[in-house]
Amino acid sequence: MHQTKGPQKSFVIFLAFGLLFLMMFNALLPRLSAAQEVPYSEFLRMVKDGEVVEVQQNVDGNEISFLTKDENGKVGYYSAGVLTETDLSSLLQQYQTKSGEPIIFGRELPTENNPLTSFLFSWLLPSLMLFGFGFLLMRMMQKKMGGNALSFGKSNAKVYVQAQTGKTFADVAGQDEAKEALAEIVDFLHSPDKYRSVGATMPKGALLVGPPGTGKTLLAKAVAGEAGVPFFSIAGSEFVEMFVGMGAARVRDLFKQASEKAPCIVFIDEIDTIGKSRDGVGGMGGGNDEREQSLNQLLTEMDGFDGSKGVIILAATNRPETLDKALLRPGRFDRRIPVELPDLQGREAILKVHSKKIMLDENVDLTAIARATSGTSGAELANIVNEAALRAVKCNRRIVNQTDLEEAVEVIIAGYQRKGKVISPKEKRIVAYHEIGHALVAAMQTDSAPVTKITIIPRTSGALGYTMQVPETDTNLLSKEEALNKIATYTGGRAAEELVFGTFTSGASNDIEQATRLARSMVTRLGMSSEFDMMALETVTNQYLGGDASLTCSADTAARIDAEVLSIIKQAHEKAYNILKENEDKLHILATFLLERETITGDEFMQLLHQKNEPQQ
Repeated sequence: MHQTKGPQKSFVIFLAFGLLFLMMFNALLPRLSAAQEVPYSEFLRMVKDGEVVEVQQNVDGNEISFLTKDENGKVGYYSAGVLTETDLSSLLQQYQTKSGEPIIFGRELPTENNPLTSFLFSWLLPSLMLFGFGFLLMRMMQKKMGGNALSFGKSNAKVYVQAQTGKTFADVAGQDEAKEALAEIVDFLHSPDKYRSVGATMPKGALLVGPPGTGKTLLAKAVAGEAGVPFFSIAGSEFVEMFVGMGAARVRDLFKQASEKAPCIVFIDEIDTIGKSRDGVGGMGGGNDEREQSLNQLLTEMDGFDGSKGVIILAATNRPETLDKALLRPGRFDRRIPVELPDLQGREAILKVHSKKIMLDENVDLTAIARATSGTSGAELANIVNEAALRAVKCNRRIVNQTDLEEAVEVIIAGYQRKGKVISPKEKRIVAYHEIGHALVAAMQTDSAPVTKITIIPRTSGALGYTMQVPETDTNLLSKEEALNKIATYTGGRAAEELVFGTFTSGASNDIEQATRLARSMVTRLGMSSEFDMMALETVTNQYLGGDASLTCSADTAARIDAEVLSIIKQAHEKAYNILKENEDKLHILATFLLERETITGDEFMQLLHQKNEPQQ
C-alpha cells in the first residue's frame, strides 16, 4: 500500500510556515516604512522650494506628515511638530509644487510602497493559495479514480505475504485436472534446484481459461498458499488509466516489486482487458492508445525477467479468443490451463466443500443435488448451499435438510415462488396441460432424461410452471436421436394445448426459442442435416460467455438453412402431437392430478403414468 498522507502533511506545514512569515513581515512593515522626523523650519523650507506635494495634520493639530518629490521624482516621507495655532491651510495656499500644482492638504497620506511587500502580497501569496487549492482538488479527483496524485506509475496490486492467501488445493474441488497442471508450478517453487540441476526452467506464465465462476482466482490463490510464497493480485482494468503512459508505468512497477520478492506469484485477473489483439479483431484498432502501450510493456517485461528466479505469472480470462497472439507465444504464457464447468463428481465435491460451513441433516443426499445441477459452476453451487441455509433460517431451523437444497436449486434455476400471483382457473388449467405435455412426451421417448418434478407454481423468472428433467449421468456427446427427442419435448407443451383446447397461447415462447436454437445448431454446427452434411455454416465466439453465433455463408444458403431448421421443428412438433394423441387418457389423468396438487414429483408422475386406469372425463 502507498502512503498518501505524508506528502499532504509536508505541503500543509510548508504552507503554514509561509503564511506565518508573511504575517511577521506584515507586522514589521510599518517600522520599515516609518516617516523621517524633521524640524518645522525644514518643513517650511521644503514648502517654499516646491518640494512638498501633500500634507496631513493629525487630530490634535500638533503634528504633521508630508510627502515630498524632488526633480528626479524620488518620493520622501517626513513628519514634523507644529504649533496648534498655526493655520496650515492658509500657509500652503500661498505656495505650489515644482510642477505648478497646488499642495494637497488634509487627505490621509499613503505609506511608502515597498517593492518586496508588493511582490509578496501581489504574486507569492496568491500563487501559493492557488497551488494549494489545485493540489487538494487533484487529490480529491485521484481518490475518486482510485489513484494517488503523488504515486503516478505505482501498481495497485494487492500483496498477500507468505501463507496468508488462506487458500490451498483442499479448498478447490471439482478441478482435478487444473490442480494437477498447477502442481508442477508449486513443486518448482518448493524445490527450484531440482529443476535447475537438469537445466530446466519453469514456464514464465500460465493462462487459466474458463467460464465465469469456475474458480480461476481461487486456483491462483491456492497455488500461492501451497507454495508458501508472496502473492500479487491485480485486475487487468487497473492498468488502463485516464493518463497516457500510466498503465505501462504500473506494469513496470508491478514486475519490479515481484522481482524484489521472488520467488512469488503474480496473478492478473481478466487479462483480456489489456491483452486484446492488436489487429483490430479484439477491439483495438492498432492505434497507439493507452491499452496497447500497457500490453507492449507487459510483453517486454515478460521477456526481460529471468524465469529461474521463481516469478510465476498467472492470468485468468473467459475470452481467450480475443487475446493477442504475441501474449500466447512460447516464452510468455506457455501453458493454457482449462478450468471448465465441473462434472457430476466435481459438483458433488464442490457441494461437500461448501456444506462444511453449515449444519446438514444426516439424510441429505448431495449426489442427487449434484445430478440436478448439471451445467452449473462452482460459484452457483456455493450460492445454492447458501440459499438452502437461508431457507432453513426462514423456517426457524438450524439444520439444512434435503428439501432446503432442492428448493435452492429451483430458486437458482427458475427464481423464487410467487404463491401470491393470481392466476385464473382457465389459465391454470392451460398451464397444467402444457407442463404435462412436456413430461409425457419426454417419458414416451427413448434417450430422454427422466422427469423429476412438475409444478404449476409461478416463479419470479416469469415462468408460470416448469418441468424438471435430471439426467442420471453427465453426457459429453449428443446424438442426432437425442437432439430430435429434445426438440420434440420442447414442442410437447404447445402440442398439448392444441390437442386439448384446439388453440394455443403464448406460454411456449421459451420452448420455441430453445427448440429453434438446438435445431439451428444441428444444421449449422453439428453436421446433423442430410442436405448440408458435415459443412460448417456458423462460427461461435465467446464460447465461455454464452456463445455468440454468426453465419458464414451466402444469403441463398442462409435461406436454405432456415428451411431445414423449420423442417426439423415441424417433424418434432408432429411427433409430439402424435404421442399425446395416443396417450390422451393419461394426459387428462395427469393434468387433473397436477391441478389438485400444483406440484408432483417424478415418482408420482411415473406411477400414475403406468397405472391401468380408465381415462377420466
